[in-house]
Amino acid sequence: MPVKEFNAPYPVIDTDPHFARVVRYMRPTDYAAWASVTAAGPLLFLGMEKMSPTGPIRNMRLPLRLATFFGAVGGFLYAYQNSSFRFWGWTENSKEILKDQEEMSQRIKEGKALYGDSYMPEHSQDTAARTSRFSQLKFSAYPWFNFVNHNNHGVNTSKYSSESS
Repeated sequence: MPVKEFNAPYPVIDTDPHFARVVRYMRPTDYAAWASVTAAGPLLFLGMEKMSPTGPIRNMRLPLRLATFFGAVGGFLYAYQNSSFRFWGWTENSKEILKDQEEMSQRIKEGKALYGDSYMPEHSQDTAARTSRFSQLKFSAYPWFNFVNHNNHGVNTSKYSSESS
């Protein structure tokens, strides 16, 4: 099944990037957003507690830890989604394009598979790709990541081999 093409304002790097690749390509602004959302969880909780106290402050240890944990998870999902937008060409991605070109050209020079080796049957790789493509848009319903190496990435890979020659 062909990958649906969108009119992206920036060049598309990958329509279904691997989890490790998205995390590797995160920018410092993504980490700052992650940290901000993590800190916002307990701060909002404390603010609500100040407005309407529910009991002694000593009973706040576990709720604050939970608020911090959920803030960290939410912050990671937000940062991951922002990084994915750059892969899809939805936001400015000049740094990622250069990094991608360098990384993939190097993989070709070394004789490695562009998107890693997979021991899954072809039909399972196709199913995994269809399931995880653009799944970052559904994080509010359920977090779903691409952990499968496959060749269904919605880009013309010949650009890597022409650069490495």
